[in-house]
Amino acid sequence: MTEQNLKNAFSGESQAHMRYAIFADIAEAERFPNVSRLFRAISYAERIHATSHFSNLAYLEGGYLTIGMAGFGPGRTLKNLGIAIGGELFEVNEMYPSYLETARSQAEHGAARSFDYAYQTEKVHAVLFQKAKDAVEKNQDAQLGPIQICGTCGYTVEGEAPEVCPVCDAKKDRFKAY
Repeated sequence: MTEQNLKNAFSGESQAHMRYAIFADIAEAERFPNVSRLFRAISYAERIHATSHFSNLAYLEGGYLTIGMAGFGPGRTLKNLGIAIGGELFEVNEMYPSYLETARSQAEHGAARSFDYAYQTEKVHAVLFQKAKDAVEKNQDAQLGPIQICGTCGYTVEGEAPEVCPVCDAKKDRFKAY
């Protein structure tokens, strides 16, 4: 079960990475530069999650069917933020809690770590996207400081990078600023 969950999580995170890159272009064209920057930053975090899940499947060869939650129907930035929030909340409330429980019960420690990193991070993504959505609903760009992404686990923080990542203990120099 954990192996299939890793495949599905890889699929979902890969799609989120691309979806947010596309949403960033739309936000930029609609003159929401900070929302665009937020989408680009979180796109990078989703890539880190996908890479982590994929790395836990290095022993596999061949093609496999995956099932990944994906919000479709891109549109204007306000709609896209709603799609993003829905996806993040699905991961936080449904997907990662069950994937974590399964990985832990099967003593799949690498998978459990990968799922936990993503789970902890997706909570922050939902909050940041909601902040952006609240601004765009008023036809304003989001007021955001620098967005920092941990290159090890994808942890996302607005403002200064912490000295040590609260999720994976990576040092400050592992953060990438957007």
